[in-house]
Amino acid sequence: MADLKWIITAAGVRMPQIIYGTAWKKERTADLVEKSVLAGFRGIDTAGQPKHYDEPLVGEAIDRLKANGLRREDLFLQTKFTPLSGQDPQSVPYDPHASPESQVAQSFESSQKNLKTDYVDSLVLHSPVSPYPRLLKIWKAMETIHRAGGARQLGISNCYDPHLMRMLHADAAVKPTVVQNRFYAQSRYDVDLRHWCSGHGVVYQSFWTLTANPHILASPTVRSLAQQYGKTQAQIFFRYLTQAGIVPLTGTTSERHMHEDLSIFDFELSSAELGQVDVLLQP
Repeated sequence: MADLKWIITAAGVRMPQIIYGTAWKKERTADLVEKSVLAGFRGIDTAGQPKHYDEPLVGEAIDRLKANGLRREDLFLQTKFTPLSGQDPQSVPYDPHASPESQVAQSFESSQKNLKTDYVDSLVLHSPVSPYPRLLKIWKAMETIHRAGGARQLGISNCYDPHLMRMLHADAAVKPTVVQNRFYAQSRYDVDLRHWCSGHGVVYQSFWTLTANPHILASPTVRSLAQQYGKTQAQIFFRYLTQAGIVPLTGTTSERHMHEDLSIFDFELSSAELGQVDVLLQP
């Protein structure tokens, strides 16, 4: 098994430095989650959003793994509350006419049933909602789940506005400890947001990390480092991110790539090499 590295978040939660993402896996979800954990992954990301995630099949995979000796506490399990705007109207895991607070509670109950667990390690708001007072109602409902022991920490996804993040952090009784964003040039790689996060105990998780950045993977810098270390370009980029304090998600369906993704911790880029890759992310 790979020597998977962990960090401890501001909420005291043990989080792997690379997480397996389950979006768009459909009927292959259970098999792929099982393969990822057998390969060495210990972090699983899903969502209460049937449109893009098959959360019950994540639960089936966890059941299979438990039967083979895996303990629930060995896993970092992260799910999301997806607001109505992100749901397929024909498949919503809560009453679309209920109050925001009830929607959060119903969605979480559905996730508990799907995942066959009393708690998750991380509960994330899938996207900001407006107006802001509605967002706060949703967040307070998530805080209720946290205080009841259902979620060990809280976070938000698809939040690219540093001002909104600062407001939420200031107004929340239970502070967000995770922000999960698409990592791409259109957002200027969230440079300002990531800087703020690093100073406020918020872990930045990246998704679409490889898909959105073929130009970085194909750059002479990354290609040269890959040759120097005997690694793939993807491994160099993932290692750069983990050394920069970013927790990337990977949704690979290839067992070979799973093992490669997990083997990024057997080497370390120098500060000068990190700086070379930094330049590639400059606007």
